[in-house]
Amino acid sequence: MNSPKLPMRSGVGVVVLNNDNKVFVGKRRDNPTNNWQMPQGGVDDGENYLTAMKRELFEETSIKSIKVLKEIDGYFEYELPNNLVGIIWKGKYRGQKQKWFIVKFYANESEINIKTKNPEFIKWKWVLPDELPNMIVDFKKNMYLSLVKEIKKILVKTF
Repeated sequence: MNSPKLPMRSGVGVVVLNNDNKVFVGKRRDNPTNNWQMPQGGVDDGENYLTAMKRELFEETSIKSIKVLKEIDGYFEYELPNNLVGIIWKGKYRGQKQKWFIVKFYANESEINIKTKNPEFIKWKWVLPDELPNMIVDFKKNMYLSLVKEIKKILVKTF
């Protein structure tokens, strides 16, 4: 069991949909197995969630051309497995509590550039929402199952 003494890191995540309603995922540099994830990251001091989401998305993908479709109600949490507590985030946190957004990417794919100042991804691709839970590291799987439900709610409203 993870140490309850360590706090949760405040973070954001973003579901980026293209015109085919596929979701952007990247293969992480620090975990180049066959695990992919959606863009996410921490919230800086004094930063609101929307600003943090846009900053993280740009820092990881260079994407700016988005329309926010929804700020998902509530928060999504995951706990790090014991072998990563104390290693990730300099050992300050036991997991992450995130605010997630669903956005539509409306520019040409040439805007996407993962070769950023501090690259997090080594590859990227578009996937169907139902593929997401099978691509993510195990400790984030339940969170991704919940996110897929939220994505499907948006897709139903769009048509």
